[in-house]
Amino acid sequence: MDDECYSTLIVPAIGTWPRFDSPLRLGVMASGTGTNFEALHNAITCGDLDAQIRVLVVNKAGCGAIARAERLGIRCEFKDHRLFPTREAMDEELVRTFQNEGVEAVVMAGWMRIVTPVLIDAFPGKLINIHPSLLPSFKGMDAIGQCLAAGVTIAGCTVHEVLNDVDAGPILAQAAVPILSGDNRDRLNRRIQTQEHRLLPWATALAGQRWRSATRTQG
Repeated sequence: MDDECYSTLIVPAIGTWPRFDSPLRLGVMASGTGTNFEALHNAITCGDLDAQIRVLVVNKAGCGAIARAERLGIRCEFKDHRLFPTREAMDEELVRTFQNEGVEAVVMAGWMRIVTPVLIDAFPGKLINIHPSLLPSFKGMDAIGQCLAAGVTIAGCTVHEVLNDVDAGPILAQAAVPILSGDNRDRLNRRIQTQEHRLLPWATALAGQRWRSATRTQG
């Protein structure tokens, strides 16, 4: 079967994109190539996702996300986690960075470090992450490898709220991706990433409805 010839299920299904009184003010975190970061930008540019990316934070020098931010004209801050004595100290710096940029919510778009309550509590219910499996299955590192080793027939990706436990927060949206004959990590990863690029902007928009509704309720 050709890689492109398969059905994909996204839940909740992508429909009418919500609009807001003012665009969502997002901070984005990335450690790698930055493809999900760019997917967010593209969804904003085409008018689907009603948001602004105020700042991208990366923790790896020379990672692809930095070059993407430069090309897209988005402010990028490099925070070398090795220079901080603790994870908490690193997250305190992240909080300062996001608050200085007027960020209301944070999207972890391929951030490869565990965050602490310092960051989670600074953005309660407004810190989301994308993970390459259908949670709660295959949490943690190498989710795609875990999936292949288990012999399951359906893989996918999940956008969820971030809590103290790794990959354990409430699920916002998921995309299912069938595992095809002959799949290996690279081949399956490519197909899952294609769905991540669709799912993350949509889930961010859905989460934005909750964030803004909670703000109105709080006065």
